[in-house]
Amino acid sequence: MNNWKNTNYLSLSTRKKDGTRVETPVWFAQEDNDFYLFSEGKAGKVKRIRNFPDVKICPCGITGKLQGNWEDATAVVLQHEEDKQVAYQTLLNKYGWQLRLLDFGATIAGKRSKRAFIQVTLSSG
Repeated sequence: MNNWKNTNYLSLSTRKKDGTRVETPVWFAQEDNDFYLFSEGKAGKVKRIRNFPDVKICPCGITGKLQGNWEDATAVVLQHEEDKQVAYQTLLNKYGWQLRLLDFGATIAGKRSKRAFIQVTLSSG
């Protein structure tokens, strides 16, 4: 099992319709066996998760260089406002001012309200 405490990024591997996988480094915050992340609502990874919720995750650096082993997981795009707030608060607890700065820019650009929050749960939990 990976040590998730010492990294700010995880590589999220999502499956395309043709079976190939796409790996993307993303911010995450962990709560027990659940990981929360966010993305632009129309991003490819969001579409792929809706089609194929089976994902793999691995700790990584900002460039995506892996720092552990892949773990099987299931992802879901959160729909309920209460769940989105839990995800946001968990991320805010981890990233603090960095997330607030990103929020500021996203608000000015009109993109903050278009975010999708994702919950990833380890299969081996």
